[in-house]
Amino acid sequence: MSILFRGLTRTALLACAVLGLTSVATRTQAQQANWTQVGMLSCRLNPSIGFIVFGHQSMECRFTQNGRFPTQVYEGALNTVGIDIGISAGGVLGWAVLAPTAGPPPGALAGEYLGATGEIGLGLGAGVNVLIGGSGRSFALQPVSLEGSVAVNVTLGLSGLQLRAVY
Repeated sequence: MSILFRGLTRTALLACAVLGLTSVATRTQAQQANWTQVGMLSCRLNPSIGFIVFGHQSMECRFTQNGRFPTQVYEGALNTVGIDIGISAGGVLGWAVLAPTAGPPPGALAGEYLGATGEIGLGLGAGVNVLIGGSGRSFALQPVSLEGSVAVNVTLGLSGLQLRAVY
């Protein structure tokens, strides 16, 4: 049991280091491009099972622009390549959406995002996803809070988020 715990601790520390570096790199890129926060993307994660080197988690998302209505609805899938072991009963994710211009049109967040993922859960879980992409790679998703989930899992790796607008 202690060997497993030490392995999980090392994995969690590595995840924090990778995510910290990715977050700094993404923030630097956003600052260089003079990006601003244009809204918030919140997603409800569906239950999932990790498949050791690959994970897939479907979700429903809502994008709320700063000072604009209505809320835009998206469907998505977060795919992870790396370590993904365990079961998640679902949860929520929240990102600040950064873009080089204000007021993206409806459906503009649709597309593919790439980045890093780290999560650990034993009962209640916590994780972070830092992603860049969308239409023309013109959006960055910065985590505004830790992922909240009910899980028994460990995830560390590269992730790809696919968002599709729902009209």
